[in-house]
Amino acid sequence: MKKRRRAFTLIELLVVIAIIAVLIALLLPAVQAAREAARRSQCINNLKQLGLAVHNYVSSVGVMPFQSISDGQGPVSNESWGWGFGWPLAILPQMEQQALYNAFNFNRGFFPSGNTTGNPNDTVVFAQIATLLCPSDGAKRPQNWAGTHNYMSNFGGPGMVYRWSGPIIVDDPWGWYKNTGPVGIGSIRDGTSNTAAFSEHLVGISGGAAVRLDSADGKRAFFDMPGPTNADANDSAGAMTFLSQCKALPGATMSGNSSQFGYNWTMGYYVHSNNQYNHFGTPNTTACHNKTQESSQVWEMSMGIVPPTSNHSGGVNVGFCDGSVRFVKDSVNVQTWWAIGTRNGGEVVSSDAY
Repeated sequence: MKKRRRAFTLIELLVVIAIIAVLIALLLPAVQAAREAARRSQCINNLKQLGLAVHNYVSSVGVMPFQSISDGQGPVSNESWGWGFGWPLAILPQMEQQALYNAFNFNRGFFPSGNTTGNPNDTVVFAQIATLLCPSDGAKRPQNWAGTHNYMSNFGGPGMVYRWSGPIIVDDPWGWYKNTGPVGIGSIRDGTSNTAAFSEHLVGISGGAAVRLDSADGKRAFFDMPGPTNADANDSAGAMTFLSQCKALPGATMSGNSSQFGYNWTMGYYVHSNNQYNHFGTPNTTACHNKTQESSQVWEMSMGIVPPTSNHSGGVNVGFCDGSVRFVKDSVNVQTWWAIGTRNGGEVVSSDAY
């Protein structure tokens, strides 16, 4: 008598397939979480490298790097008025990028001819430095002709209170603004461990297309909104009103500009958001351009709200002036967020407040 061969029944096969499907469904989120944890760890390491570079820069020069530095008529004769050399250029030697620094001609600037080719600095401007990129963003480029960056310097708290109150601020050759000029470590009187130096921002959108606030790209854009004009007035109440109005914008609101963040790592503009952020709106909230105060400059943000943003779940990484990096949650208290944004505001911030 022949022995019957056993085989899977259809029901058994379906059960096995269902079990495998459940295991995959359980495993995929864990894999994605592990990958994001690795990306977030790399982002933290990048910010630590920036913090170390700044400390080495201070040891050599004596002051923090400027957000941008200009002669008041543009950095060189063939550039647009007001554009200056951005802080990443200043610390290239401390980032083990001496060759790039040596290759940059500071007598020429950064714009290629017709935004294509033709400038002696094209090699540097087009270069993409890995330390300046957060791997969680995906490294889109707001401009195809220039290297981008995710890390922004902190220029301070709300403009209605006091502008340029952060540690990495503009060189003001025109004498237009209070509180500007070189910042040494001794000027960070709130303490280097309580003063933010850098955070992150998702890069802008190539072409600057208008996007909805509630879309996936809403955190990459500015939204125009009228606001107070009382600059440097210690007006915390006015700042809070503007912040509340910004947060209340409907989700269907269309952006005014979406290409500005991370536009070009080599350059800066004293009131533009290409390479800087502020401590006004808490992390991952809406960026609002104060159209009343700054109607002539669609990128201007000295009186606007420019919070850091990221694809990390629940917050952003922040590099402090002592070189440490901490994860600050979206839910951080507004007053605490303002406090760690200023270098000499006299606030007392508990170590467990963020």
